[in-house]
Amino acid sequence: MSSIYPASLLDEVEIRSGRPPILRAEITSDAPRWTAERREALRAVVAEHGCVLIRGLGLHDVAGTSAVFEQLSTRLMAEREAFAPRRTYADGVYSSAQWPPSQPMCMHHEQSYALEVPGLMLFACLTAPHQGGATGVADAATVLEELPTALTERFEREGWLLTRSYNDEIGSSLIEAFGTDERDAVERYCRANAIEFAWQPDGALRTRQRRNAVIRHPVNGLRCWFNQVAFLNEWTLAPEVREYLVEVYGADGLPFNTRFGSGAPIGEDVVQLLNKIYEANTAREPWQPGDLMIVDNLRTAHSREPFEGPRDVLVAMADPVRLSDCSPTFEVTAR
Repeated sequence: MSSIYPASLLDEVEIRSGRPPILRAEITSDAPRWTAERREALRAVVAEHGCVLIRGLGLHDVAGTSAVFEQLSTRLMAEREAFAPRRTYADGVYSSAQWPPSQPMCMHHEQSYALEVPGLMLFACLTAPHQGGATGVADAATVLEELPTALTERFEREGWLLTRSYNDEIGSSLIEAFGTDERDAVERYCRANAIEFAWQPDGALRTRQRRNAVIRHPVNGLRCWFNQVAFLNEWTLAPEVREYLVEVYGADGLPFNTRFGSGAPIGEDVVQLLNKIYEANTAREPWQPGDLMIVDNLRTAHSREPFEGPRDVLVAMADPVRLSDCSPTFEVTAR
């Protein structure tokens, strides 16, 4: 049945500068059925453009949205190593990350610090904010092309390093990140996922994990800038927030930070350059209630802009991909 649709759906996608590709559905009922009938066509649109915003599906509750997510994916993933808490609505269906509304969530690729990452990100807006709050997108191949060659070559050689210090105040707790706070279970997870760990005298956990910053898309072969170097770096934080965190936790105890893979610090100038290039390549469209966005997580970075008013966006991570299948520039193996 779905083979009827690919050409017509591709032709119907609206392409405008500065906006994500938009497909207008304008249906009155049964969004899961509409999605099921066009599953392969919608996935073909994402393969062509890297993402698509579907307007007019009328999504308004968890049950209907979960059904749509299930129709679009091969498998929904449980989140591990979360950097911020989420509410769980159903298996594999979450709220957006609990991040201060006044602070942006800068461009990143979901779970790019893990060994198995979502191939697809699914977003559904049930309640749109009064102002702001768009989920911006940026093409990772274009971002890579616009970065200085010397910088990208260094990241290809060294990769990037994520450091985390877990506490019960900022970011995810041990239970939220690992599903448990039992030391043996946390240590087993870390060893199986190439994460160095150290327990502090006060019982807190600190971790380090080195990952590839540049990958090759396993389907279309595109070289993509794929990481969270800028988003989780201290220099992306608002100055007053950074100063507070350094004062409270110390420069080496920040809840999260990023470095070059060698361990050398990443300067403020590098982070500003990354965010500048992301911004120059950002496409954005204000959410409307009922909207659905499908994002190829390997090819397309996403962000969340500051907002005012209630915002209810459901999220699913789907179609897991092993980074070892993405032509890594160096191998990362479990210990």
